[in-house]
Amino acid sequence: MTTHLSRRTLLGLAGAGAGAYLLSACSGDDKSSDPNAPQTINWWHIQNTEPMLPVWAAMANEYKSAHSNVTFTIQPLENEAFKAKLTTATQAGDPPDLFQSWGGGVLKQQVDAGLVKDLTDDVQDLVKGILPAAMEPYTIDGKIYGIPFDIGMVGFWYNKELFTRAGITQTPTTWNGVLDAVRKLKAAGITPVALAGKDKWPAHFYWSYLAMRIGGVDALQKAVDSKNFDTPDLVAAGERLKELVDLQPFQKGFLGAEFGSPDGQAATMGNGNAGMELMGQWAPAVQASSSTSKKGLGDKLGFFPFPSVDGGKGAATEVFGGGNGFAVGKDAPAATIDFLKFLLNVENQKRSAQTGAVLPTVTEATSAISDANNKAVAEALAKNTGFQLYLDQAYAPALGQQINDSVAELIAGKKQPAAIVKDITQVAKTV
Repeated sequence: MTTHLSRRTLLGLAGAGAGAYLLSACSGDDKSSDPNAPQTINWWHIQNTEPMLPVWAAMANEYKSAHSNVTFTIQPLENEAFKAKLTTATQAGDPPDLFQSWGGGVLKQQVDAGLVKDLTDDVQDLVKGILPAAMEPYTIDGKIYGIPFDIGMVGFWYNKELFTRAGITQTPTTWNGVLDAVRKLKAAGITPVALAGKDKWPAHFYWSYLAMRIGGVDALQKAVDSKNFDTPDLVAAGERLKELVDLQPFQKGFLGAEFGSPDGQAATMGNGNAGMELMGQWAPAVQASSSTSKKGLGDKLGFFPFPSVDGGKGAATEVFGGGNGFAVGKDAPAATIDFLKFLLNVENQKRSAQTGAVLPTVTEATSAISDANNKAVAEALAKNTGFQLYLDQAYAPALGQQINDSVAELIAGKKQPAAIVKDITQVAKTV
């Protein structure tokens, strides 16, 4: 996805587009099991703008300085470009040495294909200090295949100034309250909601959360287990989403908008041109980097959890979200796992947290969270009574993609709520 995470490339550090950023020349024998042999770590990540792009680069440089036999080839990639490039690499059986992962069904597919290393024995000391909930998406059949560096949740980010201008005095606590806020924002001449319709994954957040609030967090698990999404609760989720769509709340041209482009969802929020967006914990950082000022909304930005649905079985404390992590490719050089441990040490997790773009997974580093909105996310996450990973990562890739496609069709007015669950079910039966 989410994270999530589409951003423009910072040209001064990453080179033109999403090309490789070379910290030093590559060597030819980097697959040796000898830890002292010359090694090059091919590292792909999606932190391709400030604030995290220079932080990752600095950490790689520091590691290289302390390990003269290790060099890096780093490719910072926009989220969708990363997914496409990784799919090509994994289909060819040649994954990068270290690469972004959200865990879940996508990682399981990579495990089943023998594309990633089993890290269980190598990271026992490291995982003792990591929040247990953060490890769940990376633990498959009792073994560890990835390490999370960030964890969080999806919720509503809103412009306090625009809410006040529209006469909204309290953040919504029910779905009907969200719809009322949309009406008030429209009446005040304000675009209520920013959405990246082209990217699709941001839209699936709405349907997923509504499914959880209406059917409870178990509704989605039961659907995937039974291979049947055509249930009253999941149809109702689409119907409630259609209530929002029918209000025409999104910015002009939203169907062609990307998340992190100059005129995309994050920029629309960061430039103060929309009342709210539904997005993960990375939202403030991407709003800032995508905005004209490069500062975003600052103190004008607020956060509230996805509210309850009247009559629903799900609690407002049930959370939809996930985090960012790294998996290690099957042929990665010996230094790769050691470098991963370096990235996740307490001091480096604190450095990451201090940027405001990362909610750390290492328990000792949580004291470094200083941003008020990040603290609000962390507090809401700490109170969760149920957790659901992003569906396009939790499920097999084909099923996750169908959910994204189907929700996009609903939002575009091409299909009705009852039709999309039939399409999703058809794919669920094949995976």
